[in-house]
Amino acid sequence: MPTADTLLSLSLSPTALLLLVLGIALIESLALVGLLVPGVVLITAAASMAGHQMIALPWLIGAAFIGAVLGDGLSYLLGARYSERVLTRWPLSQHPEWLGRGARFFEHYGVYSVFIGRFVGPVRPIIPLVAGMMHMPARTFLLANITSAALWAPAYLLPGYLLGHTWQQRLDLPANVEMALFVMAASIVGLAIVFSWGRAQVGRDGRVYFFIAGLARRVPAIRRPWLAMSRSGEVPLASLFLSLLAITLACAWTLLVLKHPEPLMIDLQAQRLFAWLDTDWLTATSLMLAKIGDKAGIVALTLPWFGWLVWIKRWDLLTHGALALGGIGALNTLGKAVFARPRPDTPEYLTGSFSYPSAHTSTWVVVVGLFAAFAASRLPRQRRMWVYWLAMVTALPMALSRLVLGVHWLSDLIGGALLGLVVCAVVQINWQRRYRPPVPALPWAALLLGPLVLLSVRVAFFPPV
Repeated sequence: MPTADTLLSLSLSPTALLLLVLGIALIESLALVGLLVPGVVLITAAASMAGHQMIALPWLIGAAFIGAVLGDGLSYLLGARYSERVLTRWPLSQHPEWLGRGARFFEHYGVYSVFIGRFVGPVRPIIPLVAGMMHMPARTFLLANITSAALWAPAYLLPGYLLGHTWQQRLDLPANVEMALFVMAASIVGLAIVFSWGRAQVGRDGRVYFFIAGLARRVPAIRRPWLAMSRSGEVPLASLFLSLLAITLACAWTLLVLKHPEPLMIDLQAQRLFAWLDTDWLTATSLMLAKIGDKAGIVALTLPWFGWLVWIKRWDLLTHGALALGGIGALNTLGKAVFARPRPDTPEYLTGSFSYPSAHTSTWVVVVGLFAAFAASRLPRQRRMWVYWLAMVTALPMALSRLVLGVHWLSDLIGGALLGLVVCAVVQINWQRRYRPPVPALPWAALLLGPLVLLSVRVAFFPPV
């Protein structure tokens, strides 16, 4: 059987790439789902890979054309068959304004709305659904669907294809870095889907929540723990599922790293890529992030918050925060001691320290993850997704800065991020076991200015540790 390294080193075959482009075009055009998927980014990335492999353009454009026609066609049939029932399903049940925007667009442009809407991002996945609900004649819809897809496919594919066709010659990129880029992009997209679609499904209004609640009423073995958890309000399915997913992936990924003491293929690819990207300003920024994300930086960041919690006597929040930071610190120390994986490069201040997992990544994921959970709990459900996405955007530079400095492998970052998610989920589950009194109004000026001043002093006057 092929090893994991061999599988990771393989590029997608031309057939697989064509199917990938078809699938992205279909999903990007599909009602409701297309609103949640970064279709333009995905189709550009897939087209870039196809251009790099010199796949024939007619086949590539044909795959995108078929996917776009199928996606709009399925959306039209969904609207025509289920009509008003669609309004009761997520995400329209929480975002009725999306359908209203599409209906206004349809009323304004009439029969031309399907053709024009294909190229208008905010309404693109909604217009075919509205056309079906408004009983647009099938022949008219099919004509608009086919003609718009015939123009959409080359318009959206050619820029990415051109980039992929020329990046090796013009940009002089290191050879064979596609899989590392793909793994990083897939990880980001996967996390975005988990924290948008996934969290909605396990929330109180989601299908998974309704399914498990119904199951709990019928199965005695589930009923008792369900009732116990629901005493404080909503059962924390999101945290439970996140903990199971993160623990499973963290264990599987760690086993993969243990099985291959040498760097994985994606580690070497990522190392070549970031060595090529290295510039003075990028290194300086990464060194600053190294100071912010180490032990002294985390203390400077969290000390004003802990002081405020002591002032208002919220010992429950203080205890959970301390347990989260202490827990991730202990797990990082234990992991480095047990796995003893050498670093790609070991500067003097890291002498005696090992590589797996990345402590900067895991600790930062815990800090921004728990802060995001705290902030999201104070917002309406419809806005919570954006808080988690902002947390991911905040955590990403800290993780990637370790590759810029060359002190970690890419697999160290992935293991660290998964470990951080485990701690976040476990702390959240414990926090949500019972009712907690609301937190009083936050003195935002002090709680933002205090960490900023302390971090500035830490970065300016003290070396990394």
